[in-house]
Amino acid sequence: MRTEDTGGTGDTGHDLRHHGDAEVRDDGAALVDLAVNVRADTPPLWLREEIAGSLAALAAYPDGRTARVAVAARHGLPVERVLLTAGAAEAFVLLARALKVRRPVVVHPQFTEPEAALRDAGHSVDRVLLRETDGFRLDPAAVPGDADLVVIGNPTNPTSVLHPADTIVRLARPGRTLVVDEAFMDAVPGEREALAGRTDVPGLVVLRSLTKTWGLAGLRIGYVLADPETIVALERAQPLWPVSTPALTAAEACVAPRALAEAAHAAHRIAADRAHLVAGLAALADRGVRVVGPAEGPFVLVRMPGAAAVRRRLRELGYAVRRGDTFPGLGTDWVRVAVRDRATVSGFVRALSAVLP
Repeated sequence: MRTEDTGGTGDTGHDLRHHGDAEVRDDGAALVDLAVNVRADTPPLWLREEIAGSLAALAAYPDGRTARVAVAARHGLPVERVLLTAGAAEAFVLLARALKVRRPVVVHPQFTEPEAALRDAGHSVDRVLLRETDGFRLDPAAVPGDADLVVIGNPTNPTSVLHPADTIVRLARPGRTLVVDEAFMDAVPGEREALAGRTDVPGLVVLRSLTKTWGLAGLRIGYVLADPETIVALERAQPLWPVSTPALTAAEACVAPRALAEAAHAAHRIAADRAHLVAGLAALADRGVRVVGPAEGPFVLVRMPGAAAVRRRLRELGYAVRRGDTFPGLGTDWVRVAVRDRATVSGFVRALSAVLP
């Protein structure tokens, strides 16, 4: 684990704007999508009907008060600690623009948008690079003591590592904003290690996304949980009416008891499907395939020889996976594979076996 000075706001050596959806655009649209981490069987019919029902109200400006109350209740928080956003990505932009920080640090490998947003806002960003030899696990002592903004994902995209909540809390201290991206936490059975709803951690900011579990990437809906002062600062940086009426309807529906029960069931199904995927990949260990484990998210990080060529050959057989070399701390031998149903996973493993060198 080491700290990397990336040289201010210039070239970072990685394409921080590359995301999994690039693998399935244009000529990739017909491929089996193992590159994007959005659940494949969503949104469910009942949610589509809820969203469709909101279209009759499009003549009015969006009013997010009811959805905000619903999200606050879901986490047992006062409404003053909640801000609705156009997906978690907007929250990263708001944090970068609204907070006055001197030394932001991003823990990598992780989702690259937080660093990209900080750089776009003119910040010089340092990196703490977690190491494969440590299982990409966090050592809080590796984060510089004078960092006044620290960003980490949990479970982390793309490593699928679930850091213990107590370990992350050790990063908190007065004068520091601790941003924890929990976009995939609802895919973890019981949401163990979650910090959403905690009010005893100084400077804690938790981001949640509703686009992954509910298949709403095209709608853009997420939220921020933080102390009221931070929420006010972020809200001032938002444009007017930042979240659409259909997205607000979706937010309210996705935190209702029925939806929470369905998400909990889906988390257990994802865990079972992930175990099937990991077992299939483990059977290819003698050909150089290595899975980072234990994986806890709806995706796995895989190292294999000649991964760039393997990705191209997989596309010829109808499968898209996410390249790993755009994540700081990883190289060209890495890919990220989304968890899908057993039949899809089995077909993918057969295709991978056929194209491995």
